[in-house]
Amino acid sequence: MSDVIHLLPDSVANQIAAGEVIQRPASVVKELVENAVDAGATTIHVIIVDAGRTSIQVIDDGKGMSETDARLSFERHATSKIRQADDLFALHTMGFRGEALASIAAVAQVELLTRRTDDEVGTRLEIAASKVVSQEPAACPVGSNFKVENLFYNVPARRKFLKSNTTELSNILIAFERIVLVYPDLHFILHHNGAELQNLRPGSLRQRIADVYGRQFSQELLPVEVQTTLCKINGFVGKPESAHKKSGHDFFFVNGRYMRHPYFHKAVVSAYDRLIPEGMQVPYFLYIDVNPAEVDVNIHPTKTEIKFENEQAIWQVLSATVRDAIGRFCEVPAIDFDTQGKPDIPVFDPVHDNIAAPKVNYNPNYNPFDRPAGSSSHAARPSSVPSDWEQLYKGAAAPRKDDSSLFPMDEEHLQASAIDLSPLHYQYKGRYIMTAVKSGLMVIDQHRADVRIRYERYMQQLEHHSATSQQLLFPESICFSPAEAVVLEKMLPSLTAIGFDLSPLGGNTFAINGIPAGIEGINPVSLLQQMVTEASGEEQLKALHATVALSLAQSVAIPYGQVLNNDEMEQLVNELFACDNVNYTPSGKAILGIMPQTDIERLLDGKG
Repeated sequence: MSDVIHLLPDSVANQIAAGEVIQRPASVVKELVENAVDAGATTIHVIIVDAGRTSIQVIDDGKGMSETDARLSFERHATSKIRQADDLFALHTMGFRGEALASIAAVAQVELLTRRTDDEVGTRLEIAASKVVSQEPAACPVGSNFKVENLFYNVPARRKFLKSNTTELSNILIAFERIVLVYPDLHFILHHNGAELQNLRPGSLRQRIADVYGRQFSQELLPVEVQTTLCKINGFVGKPESAHKKSGHDFFFVNGRYMRHPYFHKAVVSAYDRLIPEGMQVPYFLYIDVNPAEVDVNIHPTKTEIKFENEQAIWQVLSATVRDAIGRFCEVPAIDFDTQGKPDIPVFDPVHDNIAAPKVNYNPNYNPFDRPAGSSSHAARPSSVPSDWEQLYKGAAAPRKDDSSLFPMDEEHLQASAIDLSPLHYQYKGRYIMTAVKSGLMVIDQHRADVRIRYERYMQQLEHHSATSQQLLFPESICFSPAEAVVLEKMLPSLTAIGFDLSPLGGNTFAINGIPAGIEGINPVSLLQQMVTEASGEEQLKALHATVALSLAQSVAIPYGQVLNNDEMEQLVNELFACDNVNYTPSGKAILGIMPQTDIERLLDGKG
């Protein structure tokens, strides 16, 4: 029997590795931009065509590479970041594996132009599917220019599973934001299909956040800063009033590297306990600096999972820091100590003023019901009461006690009267509507019922474009990040069909000229921000319609605690049972429940 184990060719091994490192165009952008940062670039220019399907180009002004380094950089495990295993615990660069360029070259056509400062001529290198096509001298500026074309051209299955251009561009923007938020002192430029999406000039961290997400967003942030022997934490957390159902702006950075950490996320959320409604989230941008020897970033190829040596201790420091920031910077009513022009009120000093405290004299034996001897009831009568007051009521007929027409005593009449006078529905604690049915007692959640009713109404308006818009007397403006602006563009037809009237003002800013009729009193800026956040990642038009309709329904539905009269409860119940699904909300939560009559009887009989 022949041997069955053999070595895989380098091209196949590179494609396997690329499956972990290069998952979509956003992965290419992340790896190339991180390499540019590690190369000491001060200006990084990213050019995207067709959301990365056709071309991804990253140009930097870093230190560049020699002819030999340019060729060697595309080999697996070739890196300038580390030299031995111990270097993994003293990392100060974004990359260290030496797999990114090899993985990109295995699934795309790559062209590299690079030159060092001391070289007169640079190098031009072309690679396709891990094979070098050509390498020759070329005139180029100092730095590196990577151009990646036809991503996954040799892996059709991977290319087929790419999402729409809108979704892929949104993922590119998210990956881009995670890098630019770490390096506010660098200049980043992003173009897509010839249009400039981002031009972020060097500045402070708060300025960088304002440039990415809008100045209005940055005004809702509180500064955080603490330094201990264990770690250093700085950044910003949102005010309690900035909470949303789905934030999308929660960032942890450890030693300049973005990471996901659910355990630390709970530390931030716990600091807002009883300050925000349950299920809401606040934005935060937190930068944690620790000793590189106390963290392990070599867990996953994407390097977004990090293991800490002192995880619990950092959790406590993080939670205390956020609580302190909320307590110190949240607005509280200030005491006005300005006494200019106020009356001069003397201060009482019992020691030096020798003033006796006032005393109250009273008769402990006084009884108001005791009358003096010889007094009569007539003498005690007030003078305002006439002595002949009985004459005023003379001739008034007393009611007949046997008049059965006024108070029917018949048991059958009593039961009929009780049924006629009793309400059809009863509201319990401003949350539930209780109504009698044949099988027992039905309990309806008023908020969820209204969500279902409004959801189906909005879905019909989206399908038939029958919604009406209420124009605003004073239009409001709303600013989105580039990633959110891409999602909003995809949502615009749905928003217009449901009654929103938006017009672009430039710079990812839109004017809200009209809102759907019937949602007056709702903040349109917060509503649109929440709808865009929840619609991120939706692909199909029907799913997008459902997300828009559900977000709007949840925002304007009857809130818990609102008191309803019997007519309003009757209308709500009738509209609910006219819906296609009366049992569950669009998100799958139960709307109603029935307590059977037998259970009620068993409860009252003491058998349950």
